[in-house]
Amino acid sequence: MSKLINSPVQHWCEFEFIAKTVKNPNIHIKGNYSYYSAYWDQGFERCVVRYLHEKPATEDKPIDQLYIGNFVSFGAECVIMMGGNQLHRPDWICTFPFDTRSFVPAGDTIIDDACWIGSRAMIMQGVHLGEGAVVAAGSVVTKDVPPYAIVAGIPAQIIKYRFEESKIHKLLALKLYDLDEKQILKMREQLQSDDVDNLIQHLEKLLNNQ
Repeated sequence: MSKLINSPVQHWCEFEFIAKTVKNPNIHIKGNYSYYSAYWDQGFERCVVRYLHEKPATEDKPIDQLYIGNFVSFGAECVIMMGGNQLHRPDWICTFPFDTRSFVPAGDTIIDDACWIGSRAMIMQGVHLGEGAVVAAGSVVTKDVPPYAIVAGIPAQIIKYRFEESKIHKLLALKLYDLDEKQILKMREQLQSDDVDNLIQHLEKLLNNQ
């Protein structure tokens, strides 16, 4: 992979590890390996996460939070819309935000470990993407996505699941992405396969030999 970027880039395959670049206190990133394919914009925090204040939340002034797991891949020019920070009330006569009473919390947005967000996809406020979910390019996600589901369209709908139900239960039971990152990296060969049972056996041996 290419080197970490800190400024507008010239090619879509350049990327940034977002744990190293994001400063907003309302964006919480697990681990070190989630990345953004930075395209030729100004980076993840500036261009992907929309309408999220850079000041800390307080009891008097709550701010919807963004939680991102480890090993998440964000495609070029995707967008994460952040809740009531947009300051618009569709239930009022005028949607114009005359003052801060227009603030409507939508709830935290959660993107679990190992999700893949396609290029120019949009994640709407308050959505929870389960572990290993895939969002097709150009999709608009308006509701929660189950673990290991593939969604596409506007609004996004489940197209299929990446594995049969029994294998998904096995994968979730592993709590794979709660392991130390070094342990996960040692399983790269097993992770780059569709053989769930082989991964389980390898992980058991790895943990028993500690």
